[in-house]
Amino acid sequence: MKIILRKDVATLGDAGEVVSVKNGYANNFLIPQGIAIRATEGTLKALETEKKQQAKKVEAQRKSARDLAQKIEQLSLKVYAKAGESGKLFGTVTAGDIADALKVEGVEVDRRKITLEAPIKALGKYEADAKLFHDVSVRVHFEVEAQGAEA
Repeated sequence: MKIILRKDVATLGDAGEVVSVKNGYANNFLIPQGIAIRATEGTLKALETEKKQQAKKVEAQRKSARDLAQKIEQLSLKVYAKAGESGKLFGTVTAGDIADALKVEGVEVDRRKITLEAPIKALGKYEADAKLFHDVSVRVHFEVEAQGAEA
């Protein structure tokens, strides 16, 4: 029996794929659990239109991510942190601090998508990677300054 998977199944395939399985497996497990539906002409046509709409949506998200990446590349960010006289920070600069600095500039990036190569514990210029979409990432350049220097 041919079915269309609605959810990812490790032994069969990914959601949206058309696969062949035994009748009993489909009728007694996959279809009642909502994991799959029967592959008829109507459901196959609906699947095709759904895939086209999904592709358009993904392309629009990719384009907006590229635009955001260009905007981030042009920014000169400043992250302020408490520091001692020798330039050593009293804590570390985290991805959340960088996300907050981006938010001040009008750019929303989730802190979990920002990765630092090493913990930042001193004043100076640094870089971090921000993954904006599946295949779109950007280098974020920022400078860590002492908190009293923001005037």
